[in-house]
Amino acid sequence: MVAAVFHSPLEAPAAGPDLPPVAKAMTASTPTATAAPAARKPTRDFRSFWLTVVPPVLGLALLVLIWHLIASSSGSGIPKPAETWAQAVQVFSDPFYRNGPNDQGVGWNVLASLQRVAIGFGLAALVGIPAGFAIGRSVFLSRMFNPLISLLRPVSPLAWLPIGLLVFKGANPAAIWTIFICSIWPMVINTAVGVQRVPQDYMNVARVLNLSEWKIFTRILFPAVLPYLLTGVRLAVGTAWLVIVAAEMLTGGVGIGFWVWDEWNNLNVSSIIIAIFVIGIVGLLLEFALIKLASLFTFEEVKA
Repeated sequence: MVAAVFHSPLEAPAAGPDLPPVAKAMTASTPTATAAPAARKPTRDFRSFWLTVVPPVLGLALLVLIWHLIASSSGSGIPKPAETWAQAVQVFSDPFYRNGPNDQGVGWNVLASLQRVAIGFGLAALVGIPAGFAIGRSVFLSRMFNPLISLLRPVSPLAWLPIGLLVFKGANPAAIWTIFICSIWPMVINTAVGVQRVPQDYMNVARVLNLSEWKIFTRILFPAVLPYLLTGVRLAVGTAWLVIVAAEMLTGGVGIGFWVWDEWNNLNVSSIIIAIFVIGIVGLLLEFALIKLASLFTFEEVKA
């Protein structure tokens, strides 16, 4: 009879026959597990660096080169990049000086323009976003206001400036009115389109659950329309910053547009070029800030 003996895995194995001293030494020196290879240092991704940094630098260098060639031609009247840079150093050495109501630094002029844009854009958002939701939700309102929007939206914003001067009797409220009337259309249109593109299944579920209009707005419409709404906000801010410069050139006072016109009257072309770069940089910063804001509230990738 053969008896089978089973040992538990937790029990120590029975001692085997004695091994030779050399074999014991080799067994003792052999590690139980293969040692992990040494961690390699992460290699730097120079490809992403070149694709991120080099193209913008080359674009700016090309712009400066073309600028220098045009300025070097006889009779152009455009200052060279080195002359403009020297003027910029002088302008930004004291950007917040005040020598009277119409003689202020570039910093005060930019802040005045941003203040007008903020007020006009804020009023447009207070009116345009709710109007967009109402037009998108109601077929009757959509058919009622679509012809009016199609009629008034192509009108140049500066065409509304004389109406503002007539009604408000002042340059500052007229400029804010111009910002308001040109900023409201992108928000109304994008919000209404976003409401109309909400899947009908969502609304059917809300009808089955007998949700109130407030819950439909907060739980269904607003999250679904938010990407469209933010796109309208970005377009409205870009349009507002574009229009305020032209409006201030006509109304005067304090602002980056008035500063451009005043420097033209003084035949200071270098300051005009500086103002162009300032306007572009401020607009770029506004666009970047809104892209970051949109990326915080949406799951989709927001591209410039």
